[in-house]
Amino acid sequence: MMKESKQFLKDPKIYLSLLVVLVVTVLLFPEEGKFKYSYQSGRPWVYETLLSPIDFPILKTEQELLAEKEEKASQVIPYFEYDNAVASIQMQRLRKMQEVDSVNNHLLYFIVESLYKMYSVGILPATDAVSPEGTIVVQKDKRAQEMPVSEVYTPQKAEGYIKYYLSLSFPSLNPDSVYSAYRIKDYIVPNLVYDQARTDLFHKEAVDYISPTKGMVYAGQLIVSEGEIVTTDIEQMLDSFKKEYELSYGYAESLLGLRAGHFILCLLIAASLFAVIYFTRKEIIEQRKSFYFILTLYVLMSALTVIVHSFGVNNLYIVPYSVFAIYLMIFFKRRYVFPVYTVMLLSLLFQTDSGVELYMMNLTGGIIAIVTFKYFNKGWAQFLNSVFIFIGMSLVHIGFQLSGDGTLSLFDPKDIFRIAVNSLLVVAAYPVAFIFERLFSLVSHFRLIDLSDTNNRLLRELAQKAPGTFQHSLQVSNLAFEAAREIGADMILTRVGALYHDIGKMKNPQCFVENAPAGFDYHKNLSPEESAQQIIRHVDDGVEIARKHKLPEVVIDFIRTHHARSLTFYFYAQYCNAGGDKENKEPFMYHGQLPTTKEQVIVLMADAVEAASRSLKDYTPESISALVDSIISKRLSDSQLVEADISIKEIETVKRMFKERLEQVYHERIAYPTIKKS
Repeated sequence: MMKESKQFLKDPKIYLSLLVVLVVTVLLFPEEGKFKYSYQSGRPWVYETLLSPIDFPILKTEQELLAEKEEKASQVIPYFEYDNAVASIQMQRLRKMQEVDSVNNHLLYFIVESLYKMYSVGILPATDAVSPEGTIVVQKDKRAQEMPVSEVYTPQKAEGYIKYYLSLSFPSLNPDSVYSAYRIKDYIVPNLVYDQARTDLFHKEAVDYISPTKGMVYAGQLIVSEGEIVTTDIEQMLDSFKKEYELSYGYAESLLGLRAGHFILCLLIAASLFAVIYFTRKEIIEQRKSFYFILTLYVLMSALTVIVHSFGVNNLYIVPYSVFAIYLMIFFKRRYVFPVYTVMLLSLLFQTDSGVELYMMNLTGGIIAIVTFKYFNKGWAQFLNSVFIFIGMSLVHIGFQLSGDGTLSLFDPKDIFRIAVNSLLVVAAYPVAFIFERLFSLVSHFRLIDLSDTNNRLLRELAQKAPGTFQHSLQVSNLAFEAAREIGADMILTRVGALYHDIGKMKNPQCFVENAPAGFDYHKNLSPEESAQQIIRHVDDGVEIARKHKLPEVVIDFIRTHHARSLTFYFYAQYCNAGGDKENKEPFMYHGQLPTTKEQVIVLMADAVEAASRSLKDYTPESISALVDSIISKRLSDSQLVEADISIKEIETVKRMFKERLEQVYHERIAYPTIKKS
């Protein structure tokens, strides 16, 4: 009965678009080998004994680097500059004492030599910046050297040094008396000048530069044995080997083989995406732009993953993948969105090291977005959607952390912050959907809701110019909406299509009986052919009005298809009864399009049934049932539904629903009695 259209599968543009997506995603794949071992601290090594095939450094953990940085930050090493002029000035002052006759030249020579020795090493000023047990940096002759404080002199240490050696070299003299007589204290002047600016700079450089490694593993050295529990130290060696492998060793043997692997994975994902769309709702492929939109989202998701991953794998926690599920929800039905989104996320499993965790987190976030979007999609309620996404993703992350060693020892609070940013970005990225709506000429869920508002400008104009048609359209929309619900079609789209299917009647409203005043016959002086043409033209008029008001094409399609290519049977019968040629059907035939979607078929049938129901004289269940069966059988026998994607079972369901609704509308009412005059 109904011909399933598969013509679109022969269109080369579909396969060309898939090929483009395949090439782009392969090129986006990072050119690095993927580490072939999976391991976790506290669990046994399930592979064969691993010997290192290369030399590689053992990398410090983030905790070790942080602890070392904190230690460096607490240790400030003072910076001093050696002043050559101080020693020269003091030595010249001492030599002038030789001119005094009472001076012992041997003693004076000893004092000069001692001071010169101390000056050559360096004398520190009195400062709180120096710890006696610490170290300092001394710049001398454009060369900076770090040395212990104990190797240089303070004024107190220099005084003690001279007195001690005076007692050894001149035992007959009192050191204190000599020290006072020669006023040695006046010649002990610090020649190390404290430099605060260089101290701060040297401290900053010391904190910033910390060696990231703490040892080496050499080729042939054992890393881990088969069945051995992966301890923290073994995990650190494995992490270091993995880093070195991915940087230099991962694809050294065959870059071509690596690319071939990427090609196979990308091909499988692209094929899976096509299969999911085809088996859930192949009309998406037929509509092309919807199909291209999904492919574009997939490429954007892959590109975003690669770009953000290049700045660090932890940054992927920030990427709001859930918003892609929302983008799909805005334009497609929920039951189609979930499988498509699930396949689109698959690239996370292969493009990142922590792919399984990221996949599960974002799958959970996407599912929450799909479920809650219906209830929290406007205004501040969108933030509630983000809260639920945040809670779901955080629980998955904590679950993966606990599944490692049963503790949260490796838990990083920054990851929770990143997930929070992710959830907020879902709201921030939401308006981009309207750009997609324009680029791909799609119709969003919100646009359809706006169009279904009977207070909008175009429907108010219809109500004013053609009130009978407006009431008819309301009844058709009610019938069509319930029918769409019964068979799982798009209810909002069906309602909108029903509301606008007859807007062409506004151009000549009195041509149609529902708008004509009592006793007025528009067709009285017209031939059947002329009357038929006046009736038929409301389809073209409707398309013209719809385009003038910028209605979406998907809504205009309802105007084109609501009569398909049927006959204006009333005037055709008049023509035949007046002796016309029965084969001359062309003047009486609508030149619209045959419906292809469930929604278009529902509106076509609801329009015919609702209009015909007004002509019934007896509204019994039997007469209503006979009318519905007759109308729909007529459409089937005239081949009006041969291109429609609707089954016999679904048509029977629609018929049953139409009968029930019409019986409720036209049920028997009681006659109200009158009060007799007394």
